[in-house]
Amino acid sequence: MVLKEQEVVEVQEKVLPKPTKNKRSMKRHFLHLFLLPALIFYVGFQVYPILTAFVNSFYSFKGMVRQDFIGLENFIRLFTEEPYNTIFTNAFGHNVIYFIGTVVTKLVLAFALALLINSKIKGREFFKAIFFMPKLLSVIVVGFLFSLILNPTNGALNSFLKMVGLAEWAHPWLGDPKTALYTIILVNSWYGIGFAILIFLAGLQAIPEEIYEAAKIDGASGLKMLLQITIPMAMPSIMIMTILTFIGSFETFELVFAMQGSSGGPYYSTDVLALFFYRLAFGSVDGGDAIGLGSALAVVLFLIICTATAISLFFFKRKEIEQ
Repeated sequence: MVLKEQEVVEVQEKVLPKPTKNKRSMKRHFLHLFLLPALIFYVGFQVYPILTAFVNSFYSFKGMVRQDFIGLENFIRLFTEEPYNTIFTNAFGHNVIYFIGTVVTKLVLAFALALLINSKIKGREFFKAIFFMPKLLSVIVVGFLFSLILNPTNGALNSFLKMVGLAEWAHPWLGDPKTALYTIILVNSWYGIGFAILIFLAGLQAIPEEIYEAAKIDGASGLKMLLQITIPMAMPSIMIMTILTFIGSFETFELVFAMQGSSGGPYYSTDVLALFFYRLAFGSVDGGDAIGLGSALAVVLFLIICTATAISLFFFKRKEIEQ
């Protein structure tokens, strides 16, 4: 007698032993072990350094040796003692300019390009790949290449300007304090625009087409749909990219270091907080209290990023609830 499929399943359920609750629990715990290597690396290279910096910021140091507990003295010195307070204020201002400049040059342009690609133009996949390609390069490589391109004597940019009859436009882009920081901002925007486009595209493609069709029936213009439908409904992706841009702007180090070195030249015109931390914590060779002051600066930078991110997320969630 041939058993039907349902009958076979019933027989198997009766004959084969069911896994006990303890066995299922052990299986789940065993699967969690696969996360252990990543957790060890995260704790060792992320959590431990942050906690160590918090602790070290309250102590004095003699070279590499931790000395006495001094409370907030390192923070007071950082904000009131010359030249630390002047350099901190200057570097902080550059980080703010870096953030605003990146928002204007990268996010605005990336959103416009995402709108264009999302309009189902021909070769959209090709354009996505082209814009994202710079992100595949190392930041150090990008910085080194652009330092060669922008060389004032034999760089490709100035040579091209002279070749096409625009020699008066040739400029020491990285050597002029008035243009150095903005030049680095433009390079950073070129490097990261592809990632921003992909994030914005994901937000735009999540907007239902029915909403646009209904708006067209009601006689809404393209600009009105952009302002009242597209931007509000794409706000999650816009907010994500704004927060990521803020974090990246206040953590920026590699690109500035690769293009201008650790001094933030010329004349500290490209100095940022991460460069200041590098010089303060690792550039001192006089055996002074570099680690304590550097740890205090790292804590301040950490608190700036966390506070601004938390406030942004709070207002974003509040706006979502209101909508």
